[in-house]
Amino acid sequence: MRSSNPVFSRRGFSRDNGYAGFNTAPQAGGAAVGTQGNPYAQPSAGNPYAQNPYAQNPYAQQDLQYGAPPQAPVTTDRMTMDDVVMRSAMTLGTVVVGAVLAWAVLPVSSSSFGLAIGAALIAFVLAMVQSFKRTASPALILSYAAFEGVFLGVISEMYNSQWSGAPFQAVLGTMAVSAATLLIYKAGWIRVTARYARIGMAIAIAFVLVMAVNLLLVAFGVAEDGGLRSMGPLGAIVGIIAIVLGAFFLTLDFKQIQDGIAYGAPRKEAWLAAFGLTMTLVWIYVEMLRLVAIFSGDD
Repeated sequence: MRSSNPVFSRRGFSRDNGYAGFNTAPQAGGAAVGTQGNPYAQPSAGNPYAQNPYAQNPYAQQDLQYGAPPQAPVTTDRMTMDDVVMRSAMTLGTVVVGAVLAWAVLPVSSSSFGLAIGAALIAFVLAMVQSFKRTASPALILSYAAFEGVFLGVISEMYNSQWSGAPFQAVLGTMAVSAATLLIYKAGWIRVTARYARIGMAIAIAFVLVMAVNLLLVAFGVAEDGGLRSMGPLGAIVGIIAIVLGAFFLTLDFKQIQDGIAYGAPRKEAWLAAFGLTMTLVWIYVEMLRLVAIFSGDD
């Protein structure tokens, strides 16, 4: 069962089995040796991958004996790294195209800002719909990317008009955070376990709730100058926390991709991987943009 939280849901994150099958005890009469913890080989009701050929992998016992990682079956309808890279490029490319067009066509004005907020709300609704769906919808994911791109294009232009070069610096910062997180993950310095995922998700949910309350306080005039999201030192600290949470989300995305390939997930799962990566990178970019503005001051 996937997480019931549509915002933080990641394929393989389960209340029953932990994140990505971690800490899953073998069940009597369950999957063959070597397949326990495989999120795509669970014989539970409602699992669309219950007939995964990997569940009957004749080499699973040999892999387990020699400590080798489970190998996906050689079949053309299984997710590969090339599939993830291609679909991520399509999704992020759609975001970039939408942002460039919005920047070029829409001037910096209150009406453009209103349009950006509308695009962000539509993107949020599309993201929620995709999160609740049991299968990936490429059209839905690309539509989300397009509206998200319009939002990013408008706010990037607005930031650039006041803090010249801020969007470029935010892009570089996003790339740096992503590359550093990937290197740390590949080096094994971070192990995405069930406990790691639970603690991180609890912190992330608490952060979002606090930010929602702060937004309400600002809207009703109780908190001034943005409250916790001010353009001062407090806002910088909150921004750094948000970027660290973005890096945490990236590790979940990397683990999702790694497990999907190792356990022979259907090729269409690559769209979900691209969807998760895009949402995470957008999160990091927006927070990085605010952080650059705060450190730039009134210049």
